[in-house]
Amino acid sequence: MRVLRMIFLALAVWGSIHPMYYFISWFNENGYDLMAMVDAWHVNAATSGLVWDLTIAAVALTLWIVVEVVQTRRWMGLLAIPAIFCIGVSCGLPLYLYLRMRPADSEAA
Repeated sequence: MRVLRMIFLALAVWGSIHPMYYFISWFNENGYDLMAMVDAWHVNAATSGLVWDLTIAAVALTLWIVVEVVQTRRWMGLLAIPAIFCIGVSCGLPLYLYLRMRPADSEAA
């Protein structure tokens, strides 16, 4: 399990760095206007579909995290929610799986 946990951590790091490279490149070319980026996400039906696909996945993952954290009282899992909405599902999902696989005795009550 330790190897799988480290793989999830590596995927979370990759899922934060790789997409952020493209976001920062876009901002450097087009200025730091968040609404312009949102407009760019909807330039055609394909990109709009991807935006909605990821939005629905982010909401579903957030709901799952909240329900599971309330049931298990493993509050560290909540750290994945800001990662989901500030970075993306590509970071938030593996981060949550990494945190979820943390041994129960190592978490403070």
